[in-house]
Amino acid sequence: MQISSRFTIAIHIFACMDTFRDKYKITSDFLAGSVNVNPVIIRKVMQQLKRAGLINVARGTGGIEPVKSLNEITLLDIFKAVESIENGELFHFHENPNSSCPVGRNIHKGLDDKLESIQQAMEERMSEITVADVIKDTQMNISKEIG
Repeated sequence: MQISSRFTIAIHIFACMDTFRDKYKITSDFLAGSVNVNPVIIRKVMQQLKRAGLINVARGTGGIEPVKSLNEITLLDIFKAVESIENGELFHFHENPNSSCPVGRNIHKGLDDKLESIQQAMEERMSEITVADVIKDTQMNISKEIG
């Protein structure tokens, strides 16, 4: 299992919005240069963020901006916006274990609640970290870099 790069790309988008908001118009082409991906990928992620109510997108060359303070947007908000997990379940369980097999008959009873608690722990931790937290750490590293 691996969370797609859309998640980290979305966080990168927010970091660029904050870092460059007064210097550049934040467009998909500009963001694609920073993320180093095709602008089409950026536009897809931006559409997902917009649909989730996290950003406003001005048509044409208007740029983007967050809808609310970066202190209010959590990693969980972004995860839910860009990751498509079926029925809200992070783990996909094989649907038809062999009911004639004692393991197949009982695997769900032994594993479902454990997988659910793992997902809950991940989501709880993600809800504690804001985009502002990530940007603060990113800015600190930029400052160290330029010395």
